[in-house]
Amino acid sequence: MSPNRDYLCLGAIGTDSRIGARMTNPPRPQGVRHGARGQARREEIVRAAMEVIAERGYRGASLAAVAEKVGLTQQGLLHYFPSKEDLLIAVLTMRDEWDSGERVIGEEPMTIAQAVGVVEANSHRAPIVRTFSALLGESVTEDHPAGPYFRDRYRLVRRDMAITLRRRWGDRLPSGLTPEEAAPLLVAIMDGLQFQWLHEPESVDMPASFRAFLRLIDPEAAA
Repeated sequence: MSPNRDYLCLGAIGTDSRIGARMTNPPRPQGVRHGARGQARREEIVRAAMEVIAERGYRGASLAAVAEKVGLTQQGLLHYFPSKEDLLIAVLTMRDEWDSGERVIGEEPMTIAQAVGVVEANSHRAPIVRTFSALLGESVTEDHPAGPYFRDRYRLVRRDMAITLRRRWGDRLPSGLTPEEAAPLLVAIMDGLQFQWLHEPESVDMPASFRAFLRLIDPEAAA
């Protein structure tokens, strides 16, 4: 049976549905405010937290700084998010929900067109990419609360990507690499491009560079 040519799973830049399922509906602590107004206020707080994390990193961010951005006292903010870790989960959840708008969540891997589309979308939303990148960099430190999230994310992404590559090429890519050897390279190219682009957006064209890398894998892949 000939492998399917149409799919290339790039969950590192999209959303893995299994991670999303765990992150999207965390247990709601007592004291969290309900209703449409409460939800709108929560989203405002999460956006403010993204800005603070992008500026200071998670460890440097404080609930007081987030509260100040939205005109609340720290005690008032705690009515919506009882702890800093609860707020971090909300930040990661919102980031995944935005990504999920760029693809159809399901069992099938992301198509190449969808992957390129997400890269294109990321090139127009620097604040989100900056927040995610700041958290990713910090998460390698000991006992960081985002560490389990990123470890789970990458583990699933690498596995699914290898499945996708095997579906396309079988046990060996044209380069001679196995799908398991090639999968982390695709993750690395996306994360590496994001960091370079954040430092020099005028010099790094993420979508063009990503398409160029796809052509190294298969000249027809990004046509």
